[in-house]
Amino acid sequence: MKARFSDAEFEFAFLSACHSAAVDANDTPDEVIHLAAALQFCGFRSVVGTLWSMFDVDGPNVVEDFYRHMFRKEGIRDFRDSARALNHATGRMRLRRIRIDRWILFILAHE
Repeated sequence: MKARFSDAEFEFAFLSACHSAAVDANDTPDEVIHLAAALQFCGFRSVVGTLWSMFDVDGPNVVEDFYRHMFRKEGIRDFRDSARALNHATGRMRLRRIRIDRWILFILAHE
């Protein structure tokens, strides 16, 4: 928890891996935080993670829609826009009529 990344305090991280924002007290009782929280302790202001396993096809689509929204203005990005970007990405899934259990697992840890 003492690690600090030099430029992390103004950035965000997108963890497009399964269970990156989940804590499992049954299998790993000595681990009290999840990967997304660990990145926040390192200085990242916003971290997108997942609560459970995702479909392989969903990860690239969500990431693409997320970053398309984050970088919609040439050369401008702001970690404070990550909530809107995630909402945009999951909203696109809803428009494609993807089941709720496939888009609700994406969460944002934001300070």
